[in-house]
Amino acid sequence: MVIPLSWYLIVSAILFGIGLIGVLLRQNAVTILFSVEIMLNAANINLVAFSRYITPSAISGQMFALFVMAIAASEVAVGLAIVLTIYRNIQSVDIDKINIFKW
Repeated sequence: MVIPLSWYLIVSAILFGIGLIGVLLRQNAVTILFSVEIMLNAANINLVAFSRYITPSAISGQMFALFVMAIAASEVAVGLAIVLTIYRNIQSVDIDKINIFKW
């Protein structure tokens, strides 16, 4: 049984929507980073699904997905380093309480 491309796109759209809602509505910096990761994983699902249905023999979509995962890992490392530095200074990761970047 072959799963249609539309099912992958629906799952990806749902994941992207969950991530977008998390980015827009949450105030915790760590939760926002996790939401960005969910959005990147939704993009990875799209890359692999389109690659599978357009050129089944090539692995170009999977390679792009691996590059996205590498970028996501570095984004998490840098983001968590920033969050930990801010937490050390003001003892909070609430976005509304962080005003050290304002002039």
